[in-house]
Amino acid sequence: MKEKVVIVDDDEAIRKTFFLILNPDYRVYLAKDAEEALRRFEGTDIDLIIADLKLTRLNGVDMIKRFRETGYKGEVILISAYPDLLDPETLSRLDVGCTFVKPLDLEALTRSITDLLAANHSLRKGAEV
Repeated sequence: MKEKVVIVDDDEAIRKTFFLILNPDYRVYLAKDAEEALRRFEGTDIDLIIADLKLTRLNGVDMIKRFRETGYKGEVILISAYPDLLDPETLSRLDVGCTFVKPLDLEALTRSITDLLAANHSLRKGAEV
């Protein structure tokens, strides 16, 4: 079964690009902001969330915090055009797997997605034994 990846970005072009790149290998879901992502996916079985840091109303870090508070244990990648706003301590506390700065290196991003999901899959398999 394909892993489930949620893309949260207020830029429609970025959402579509991610969908086109990832859809052949993953089940890809799109959300235009944090509120939509939380409404649609809170409490569901998601393997990876890729979110922009700067979102309308609720930013990416606060959205991930809410997901974690409701039990989300999957992987997280945060993307930002403002690397100075990425606080390493907060990212560590929220167990953010990777961060990327815009403009994106799509090859590095897809490699990180593969690595994070493979590691997560191995951890889940180990927990089932």
